[in-house]
Amino acid sequence: MDLDAVRTFVAVVDTGQFQQAAAALSVTQQAVSRRVATLEKDLGVRLFTRTARGARLTVDGQAFLPHARDLLQAEERAAASVRPGRRALRVDVVGRRFGPAGLLRDFHRTHPGTELDIVTHYDADSAIAAVRSGTIDATIRALTLPVRQLPAGIDAVRVLDEPVQLLIGPAHEFAGADTAVPAQLAGRRIWMPDMAPGTEWAVYYSDLAAAFGFTIDSAGPSFGTEPLLDAMAESPTLTTFIGERTQFVWPADRGLRRVALHDPTPVYPHSLIWRSDNPHPTLAAFRAYLAPARVAPTGSGVWVPDWAR
Repeated sequence: MDLDAVRTFVAVVDTGQFQQAAAALSVTQQAVSRRVATLEKDLGVRLFTRTARGARLTVDGQAFLPHARDLLQAEERAAASVRPGRRALRVDVVGRRFGPAGLLRDFHRTHPGTELDIVTHYDADSAIAAVRSGTIDATIRALTLPVRQLPAGIDAVRVLDEPVQLLIGPAHEFAGADTAVPAQLAGRRIWMPDMAPGTEWAVYYSDLAAAFGFTIDSAGPSFGTEPLLDAMAESPTLTTFIGERTQFVWPADRGLRRVALHDPTPVYPHSLIWRSDNPHPTLAAFRAYLAPARVAPTGSGVWVPDWAR
């Protein structure tokens, strides 16, 4: 159904005359007559009876009027839902408990009127494809390839270097230490059962293991966070990596603890990735919010893979 014709029909009803409807719509009276005639032909009924005083609705016109107004209101709602600044900013993160999700929570606290839609793609490749297609506005991921190799029209900037920590149980030999150095991990096994080959986190932790001489054990299956935490709590040897900003809640009686790594501190490099032609004002505000450096300067006692330098 031609919504311009529906809009013209409602304008004639509201003004009472074809001529005044034409003036309200900034078209000619002939255009108004033509649109109404087309609408009547499409519906197969007469909508108006012309009188000396103007146009009067027929019985069919009276029946159609409330639906015509509903159509125009639906059109406005549909347009508003995708108008820049009116819909929620749709951002992908690898998980809602991890560091990038924390950045979005922090942003929302300082911009409480903004609407955010948080989604989780599995890996960086699928997330970047979603950015490119416009399914999402942005993603926060470790970018394992140079920015210049991203698809045309896709931009990226590093926004957060998140320190990597050890998660251990109360019987582990590091349990009494506040910190450890990566060199102490040489020859050890770090259990990470969700280490899917080809993902950006698999690339990162494989490079970290190669740099400091330990082994990533991805033997599974992975039953989720809680069984992983239980295994850490009950073992004197198992340990896993966890981001400094990762939020997990575990029972106090399990004795789980984080051990910071220093000399150097391995950091996980998160980048914001978006389409350069995306006009969403909340995306611009989020980029401005992230602008203050959360990235460790080169040579400041941190370790990042070569592809993040």
